[in-house]
This record gives sequence, C-alpha cells and structure tokens, in this order.
Amino acid sequence: AKPMMGFLTQSFWILSSRSLDRLGKGIRTGARDAMLSDESDRANKGKVFGFHRSMDTLGAALGPALALLYLAAYPNQYRNLFFVAFVPGIIALMLTLLIKEKQKSNASASKPQVSFFSFISYWKSSPLNYRKTVLGFLAFALVNSSDMFLLLRAKQLGINDLHVIGLYIAYNLTYALSAYPLGRLADKIGLKQMYTIGLGIFALVYFGMGYCQSTYQMIGLFLVYGLFAAATEGISKAWISNLSESKDTATGIGTYAAFQSIAALLASSLAGLIWTIFGAHILFVSSGVIACLLIVYFWQLKTDGKMA
Repeated sequence: AKPMMGFLTQSFWILSSRSLDRLGKGIRTGARDAMLSDESDRANKGKVFGFHRSMDTLGAALGPALALLYLAAYPNQYRNLFFVAFVPGIIALMLTLLIKEKQKSNASASKPQVSFFSFISYWKSSPLNYRKTVLGFLAFALVNSSDMFLLLRAKQLGINDLHVIGLYIAYNLTYALSAYPLGRLADKIGLKQMYTIGLGIFALVYFGMGYCQSTYQMIGLFLVYGLFAAATEGISKAWISNLSESKDTATGIGTYAAFQSIAALLASSLAGLIWTIFGAHILFVSSGVIACLLIVYFWQLKTDGKMA
C-alpha cells in the first residue's frame, strides 16, 4: 500500500491505499501478538510484550524524525517519502521468512469455517474473565480518542507546527524508552496493577490537558503521556493472551483488536463532537473522570491473567 500513496493522488485512490494499509495491520496484529505469546510464559510476558512495544515505538519516533530531516533537505517532496517507506516494509517481509513458528499440537485437527465476522462467534464462546476484561478495555477505548486531539490542544495554545511534531516525537521516545522496563515491572507486580497505573497516568494527563495554559506544561504532559502508553499498550495484549486458551490466542487478540477498532472510530467521532459543542476543557476532563471510574472497575475484577 505504501507506494500506492506515492503513485496515486486522487482522493478515491488515497482512501483505497490507506484502507489496504489498515487491512494489512488488521491481518498481522493478532498473528504477531500470538507469536510473541508463544515465545513467552506467564513469568515474562510483560517483558516480552514491553520489549516489542519499545522497538516498535522507537521506529515510530525515528520515522517522523528522519522524514523531517528529509523534508528539510528536499522541501515539499512528500511523494518520495512513500517510496522510501516501502523499502523497510519489503525488508521486514523478507525477514519473516527467517521465523520458525512453533508447531501446534492440534495442527491436524479439522479447522472450523472462518468468516469476516468470526470474532463475534468467538466472543460468545470465550472465557468469562476474557469478556469481563475486554469489556473494560473497550470502555476505555471509547474515551481514549485519537492522539490528534492532544496535538490540536497544543496548537490551540499557540505552539507552532514544527514544535507540535517535536512534542509527538518526544512522546514516542518516552514511550519507547519506558515500555520495556515497565513490562518487566508488570511481571513482578501484576499485569492488572500495571494497567491500572497506566489508567491513572492517563487521567492525570487528560486533567492536565483540560487546564494547561503554557508550553512548558504541555511539554511535561506529553512526556508523561508516553508513560501511560508504555504501561497499557503492550500490557493489555499480554493480559489478553493469558485469558485465552493457547489454541485461541490469535483469535482472542484479533477479536479484541476488531472491537477496539470500532470503539476507536466511535471515540474520535464522539470526541470531535464534544470538542465542537462544549470545548476542549470538557472533553479532556470528562475523559479523565471516566478513566478513574475504570480503575475501580478493573480493581474489582478477580483476574490478572487467569482463565475462567
């Protein structure tokens, strides 16, 4: 999909290429996280998923930084960036050929029919603890709108475009540097405990965004926001992988990803509506309040990665 965005400039084809790009993400996410789960155990799952998030997010920080350097040398050459981005994608594809996947014990068993909406069927038959936990994750996804709203808040305070991009890079660097150590800490204190700590950080950042009045405050909030992502993104996948049977790990993660994508779309639409009608202050403060309520919900769950 990447070179399509360089070759094609009409709106329909841009939408098609972006949709194809997201389709690829949807296909690979569940399988990737299931392989990570296969290569870990309950004692080090937080560390494994945290390391992956660190490396993935480091790329998310370096990519925009390199793009800025390229555009500084070659202004307005946006199309060529998509061709450049195609190269590491091909390298990643070739590297997957080196992966030796574990053989499944039920590999010879008859495979059920799979449809585009099979995630709904899995939800009905999934373990009770899985459904309770994912419901909490999805409730949070409804208030965890796109990070673009944080960047718009920075713009609202008069921060210029270059510095806004710098804030996003700083957020990703904090995320990348802290995901692995927080993953290791989660293995010691519990995945649920680490996730709820992350929700607490989210609430503090969103309360701060609602009342923030200076550039320095905004810089601090973006740096702290990276800690929230590090304490929740990989941790939630590790937690879910513990709640599904080993033969259903990819299905369990894929089902969560499917529902989360729907929730994310609704979240950003709702956030835009609230911002337009009531203003940024109400959007951020209300999101922080709901995050606090979800901390209580997760604490009363009698699960930290055990099937039921």
